[in-house]
Amino acid sequence: MAERNTHHKAAGEPNFLQFNDLACEAVGGAVIFATDEWFAPAANLLKREPPQFIASAFTEFGKWMDGWETRRKRIPGHDWCIIQLGVPGLIYGFDVDTSFFTGNHSPYASIQAGCLDDTPGLTLEGDRTGMAASDSQLAAVAKLGSETWPELVCISQLNPGYSDSCHNYFEVNCNSRVTHLRLNMYPDGGIARLRVYGIGQRDWSTVPLNQEVDLVALTNGGVCLGYSDAHFGHPRNMIGLGRAVNMADGWETARRLDRPKKLQADQKGILQVPGWEWAVLRLGHSGVISRIEVDTNHFKGNFPDSCRIEVCCLTPEEEAQGVKSRWNAVGKWRVLLPPQKLHPHHIHVYSQADLNSSPPVTHVRLIISPDGGVSRLRLWGQPMTIPTASANQKRALSKL
Repeated sequence: MAERNTHHKAAGEPNFLQFNDLACEAVGGAVIFATDEWFAPAANLLKREPPQFIASAFTEFGKWMDGWETRRKRIPGHDWCIIQLGVPGLIYGFDVDTSFFTGNHSPYASIQAGCLDDTPGLTLEGDRTGMAASDSQLAAVAKLGSETWPELVCISQLNPGYSDSCHNYFEVNCNSRVTHLRLNMYPDGGIARLRVYGIGQRDWSTVPLNQEVDLVALTNGGVCLGYSDAHFGHPRNMIGLGRAVNMADGWETARRLDRPKKLQADQKGILQVPGWEWAVLRLGHSGVISRIEVDTNHFKGNFPDSCRIEVCCLTPEEEAQGVKSRWNAVGKWRVLLPPQKLHPHHIHVYSQADLNSSPPVTHVRLIISPDGGVSRLRLWGQPMTIPTASANQKRALSKL
């Protein structure tokens, strides 16, 4: 078969890593309270970029660290912070990353979750290095009652931040919508990053009838469920906010090794190659897609030659079988967007006239040929409830 098999995940990596990071600063996540930020501010926890270490970097408060690091505690208690998710939703797992904190990592941590009706009026602004929570901040955060929030991760030991031990993964089973987290460090120390992997949840009852929405957007509950290759960038990046900031903020595959030695094109200028790459995404709500945007922003010498989009309507059971079989056992795909020639660094817009007619669908498969990068995928359409709706659509919004 011309299609390459899905790349197997690294040993020990949990399945939830393919979901969206709901707390990242890139989607609006923010630390709104921290007990102490002496060596490094808690806002670093939510940076998009991986942590880095600069041996020669120091501040007036001590060693500069790319994470959250508190002072060595000399009073009763432990350190903790409150994180406001950029995208409220269902959480499936955490990565508590202690990268480069090798003699100063927090030895234990726990995570609690809350679902708040109103956004707390708490903010942390500016460079917080060398600072601690004031009495007024402590009084304000006490009103949240975060110490009683349900525990998603019980007190657990963390490994130090060496390259082979820095990722502390915690799988959780939470069926309730989460808006805020409380990250506890016991008793003090440092954590480089907190990744919160899950699926956004939107209250679709608030969406007016006939309103066109991006059915696959991260903020609307879209999620990647499988892909053939993600050598340079994960397909989940395509459903992120705004336009991509660089190539790393998109989906990019390796160059296929089965490309012909000499390339030839058909009458439409589309290259005739034996292989392709693909990514499967579940819509945040089933619906009829009427307009598509395929953005190759930043991909100037490595954009795909062409793309096509297939769709289907799956039950939760059929989806589970697709995931289990790495999407080799789903035969219900039909073409929504026929093959289209792509261009570098360009937003390609396809109207309803360019699409094949289709009933409401739940899943899409973007196929690029032969390989390359796509920065954003927008699937505009009208939400429609159908009997075979996906699990994400049918799950009711519930409180913790």
